[in-house]
Amino acid sequence: MKLFGPIYDRCLVWAGHRHAPRYLAALSLSESIFFPIPPDVMLAPMTLSTPHRWLRLAAICTIASVIGGLLGYVLGHYALDAIWPWMLKLGWDAPFARVQALFEQYGFWIVFVAAFTPIPYKVFTIASGATGIGLIPFVLGSTIGRGIRFFLVAGLVAWGGPRLEQTLRRYIEILGWAVAVLVLVAVAWMELRA
Repeated sequence: MKLFGPIYDRCLVWAGHRHAPRYLAALSLSESIFFPIPPDVMLAPMTLSTPHRWLRLAAICTIASVIGGLLGYVLGHYALDAIWPWMLKLGWDAPFARVQALFEQYGFWIVFVAAFTPIPYKVFTIASGATGIGLIPFVLGSTIGRGIRFFLVAGLVAWGGPRLEQTLRRYIEILGWAVAVLVLVAVAWMELRA
């Protein structure tokens, strides 16, 4: 089943559009809240088409992603108040308290890891607001994690050039499914530990 190849091809089309930086910002922002496709799939082809702009593209991606993360944080903060009676009814208050304690103890590191890795960042932006992690550790973890990730991706693509694009195109399905499996394994592992 080819899923990631068509998505990659669509992002290549978007990358060549004159409003591509705006699309990149919108994708980065929305991915931090709800959208399932990471901005890397658009950042890489945009960097390939204009390698001299890799710093600017990585900065757009980082800034928009952190702004989206802040919106997710606010959503998590206010959504918790709305669903708390329901959580009490289901008996989820004790597991939530354990997760909240982890966020309070390791907040920066949890956000940093989620921001840097393929783990769905949006889950952690909303959870950060819901669990009450401090805003400063959240912003620092998000900015550093997202920044390292996007500047690394853009820098490697700018350095690797068309050779890297051919390799990426050849293995996009394998890479996409590998990331999906890793995310599922991470979620299952977290569920088993709870």
